[in-house]
Amino acid sequence: MSADSPFIQRLHGLDSLRGIALLLGIVLHASMAYFPIPLWLAVDSATSPGASALFFAIHLFRMTTFFLIAGFFAHLALDRRGTGGFIRDRLKRIAGPLVIFWPIMLAAIIAVMVWAAMVMNGGSLPKNAPPPPPLTIATFPLTHLWFLWVLLIFYAALLIGRALLHRIDGKETLRGAIDRAVRGIMRPWAALLLALPLAVALYLRPGWIMWLGIPTPDIGLVPNMPAIAGFGTAFLFGYLLHRQPALLTRIGAYWPINLGLAIIGGIAALMVAGGPTPVLTPVPETTAKIGLALLYAGAAFAASLAAIGLALRFLNAERPAMRYLADASYWMYIMHLPIVVAGQVLLLPVAMPWWAKLIAVIAGSTALLLASYHLLVRSTFIGGWLNGRRYPWKRSAGLPAATMASTQS
Repeated sequence: MSADSPFIQRLHGLDSLRGIALLLGIVLHASMAYFPIPLWLAVDSATSPGASALFFAIHLFRMTTFFLIAGFFAHLALDRRGTGGFIRDRLKRIAGPLVIFWPIMLAAIIAVMVWAAMVMNGGSLPKNAPPPPPLTIATFPLTHLWFLWVLLIFYAALLIGRALLHRIDGKETLRGAIDRAVRGIMRPWAALLLALPLAVALYLRPGWIMWLGIPTPDIGLVPNMPAIAGFGTAFLFGYLLHRQPALLTRIGAYWPINLGLAIIGGIAALMVAGGPTPVLTPVPETTAKIGLALLYAGAAFAASLAAIGLALRFLNAERPAMRYLADASYWMYIMHLPIVVAGQVLLLPVAMPWWAKLIAVIAGSTALLLASYHLLVRSTFIGGWLNGRRYPWKRSAGLPAATMASTQS
């Protein structure tokens, strides 16, 4: 395939969007200290519904978008590397970072959590603090690295399903039917069809809190069903989409429709869920719950398709700054959480508006993470491990999009 083809150009947009989705995690976690109700490790006295509304908007689409792109690049990587090469690459760049960085991040998170508790309690630890739960499969603290664990589950399911399909579908009759179904889905109402599995899972989940959307599977080694349904549907759709990359043109063309649906549906979901101030009351177990689940799920997938369409429309050319951030985003997301919390704790006693503290935490964390990436990762073996290549110190040019796309999904 020619390097000048529209498909290759579009990979720049998808890779940039994947980096943006990871970096938005910094913004999302930074906002949580300034919620009108205490929900985070550091609880600031400067609060606003604006901070929680920002969280709601990011949480609505960020991870469905990430997993859709991850599925797309998974198919690309399988095509390029074959099954054996794909397994070795995923073990190195997904399982490896999870095994190595998880204990480091857990220790750092516990440390800043203790520090935050002491600062908020006047310099001493609170008395009669509840003991941590026993470590079991159900209570295992994956922290913010849960997405790596879920990716590994999806990769394993993908390889098993792919092997079975190849065995029973020697003439590719079933695969042809699946491709036709994907083409049929790609209409202006695609978000509503993709949302159905997630909506059913949310409806069937007892105690679903609509304001929190898809429950984050950060605790326990068995992800909850809404996370499997929502992120799994996005991952599978992205995988199937790469079989027919020309369909990206439709997603790009439909971005105004999807953006409109996302804005209308997202605002409606926020207001029905209780408004910008978090409401943690479970949705009543009535027939109305299915409508609320459809509203949230539809808004989530509309927002994801809108984000992808916008990326294909406006980020499909290679830009050195975006390439650099896309390369850095994996490392930055892995390392960001204790740094963000530390910034929030440092600003607890400072008299500043919530938005100024939020900007300061985001800017300070981003600067520190970027510096660590540039000095410790980009031109070292860590960069080769995480991103598939070590960059020379004096060279800042990025990888071709197709190369980067296959290294980190």
